[in-house]
Amino acid sequence: MNLRRTNPALYFLQRSLFYLLVIVIAFYLLFPFVWAVLTSFRRSGDLFLQPLDFVRAPSTLSNYAQVFANSSFQRGLAFSLLVAVFSVLVSLLFGSFAAYALGRFKFRGKSLIMYIILAVSVFPQIAVLGGLFTLVRATNTYNNPIALIFSYLIFTIPFTVWVLTSFVRDIPGELEEAALVDGASPLQTLFRVLFPVMMPALVTTGLLAFINAWNEYLFALTFMSSNRTVPVVIANYSGASQYEQPWGPIMAASIVVTVPLIALVLIFQRNIVSGLTAGAVKG
Repeated sequence: MNLRRTNPALYFLQRSLFYLLVIVIAFYLLFPFVWAVLTSFRRSGDLFLQPLDFVRAPSTLSNYAQVFANSSFQRGLAFSLLVAVFSVLVSLLFGSFAAYALGRFKFRGKSLIMYIILAVSVFPQIAVLGGLFTLVRATNTYNNPIALIFSYLIFTIPFTVWVLTSFVRDIPGELEEAALVDGASPLQTLFRVLFPVMMPALVTTGLLAFINAWNEYLFALTFMSSNRTVPVVIANYSGASQYEQPWGPIMAASIVVTVPLIALVLIFQRNIVSGLTAGAVKG
């Protein structure tokens, strides 16, 4: 039944309520980010103005200049990029091998392994913090990027394995059989045949793992004393005195850290959508 023809008033009311709900949700989600952007372009004295006066206040780039002139922030950006990239590369490498084995081969205990991987991926960070800190101390890797990279792998590898395994299961077996008939080894089949097909899933899991490592705070605060990542640097940002809270520079630094993530999502949005929906429908 076409509600638009039979009852135009009810149809108009439903559409109006729908768009009103969309506007409310969009406002709720975007308002904090918009307010953070405004704060990053305001002087410290403008923060105590009334909301309308705050919005109308003149903009300034002094907060961004102060942030980029901060050597700790520069080192934090480089260190966060280093740790996040290596964590993603290692998790994708090992996760792809594990997903290929779990998705293609039949062996006893495979379901148990999948349940263990799922259980590990939902563990809170605080639950494993004490054991990891003892391990880091025992291996003399405290304040070393290796400690941070391997601590991130505890959560990025299970997530990568779980997502990629579901994707590998839905890849047609004829592709692998054709490669094996042509004389390719299982490793060559994985790299030359399956990896190109798995690209949407690899991009999706890699980007989500990168965001997780880029924004991580607890491990970086615990395992690092001088080589701080960006979230820790921003959290320890201090003003000219102990009574000043530099909200303007903090918001500017947060925007600088967030913009690369938004750019990556926009660039790879097609791969992300296809990777997330892969395997959702059979046939």
